[in-house]
Amino acid sequence: MEWRKCYLDLILVPLAVLIQAAYHVWLWHKVRTQPLNTIIGINACGRRYWVSSIMKDNDKKNILAVQTLRNTIMGSTLMATTSILLCSGLAAVLSSTYSIKKPLNDAVYGAHGEFTMALKYVTLLLVFLFSFLCHSLSIRFTNQTNFMINIPQDQQLYITPDYVSELLEKSVILNTAGNRLFYVALPLLLWIFGPVLVFICSATLVPVLYNLDLVNTTHTTIGNRKGKVEEVPPNNGEFLTMALA
Repeated sequence: MEWRKCYLDLILVPLAVLIQAAYHVWLWHKVRTQPLNTIIGINACGRRYWVSSIMKDNDKKNILAVQTLRNTIMGSTLMATTSILLCSGLAAVLSSTYSIKKPLNDAVYGAHGEFTMALKYVTLLLVFLFSFLCHSLSIRFTNQTNFMINIPQDQQLYITPDYVSELLEKSVILNTAGNRLFYVALPLLLWIFGPVLVFICSATLVPVLYNLDLVNTTHTTIGNRKGKVEEVPPNNGEFLTMALA
């Protein structure tokens, strides 16, 4: 009898997680092998050129650099704050005896036991905690980039554009990872109302992410007005393989 209550959770929820994991593994491979076919790869290339341009003409573009990085910090701060607030709310639900913890037995498919409900909330809590961690680390690397990018090139030996680009890229990767954890949390949030919604949401989310992550190379132009994608220099190409989220 217990199996009949939880078999949907045992089948649909792992399958939904597997769909999300398989897509992001494929995306990671795509970014490493064909970076200019993905939004992540093209943006990473653009950021590298942006850092080089800012550091070459720092006297005129230092304010632009600070404002741009400040906006990035504000976005990461907003997501980190949202994550920790959601964690606090879930912790309050877990520690309370409020009726929201009780499942709607007539409307929810799958297991309704106390252990299952606690597992749902704890899983969500962990996802939001890791999202908060990613965004916090992203802010750390962005702050470091904010200092390094304004150092005059003729007064230092170790702070090169490649080093600053690497710091900025670490920040962006962590920020993207935190956002992806938010996307994963959406199907898990629907798990409260049953495993069927988890599977449907995951199956719907993957095509949406695919259309957002991939670009049509026939319409992509990087330094070429004929609509063809030019080869990226070796340094940039190697650095693009680091970008994944």
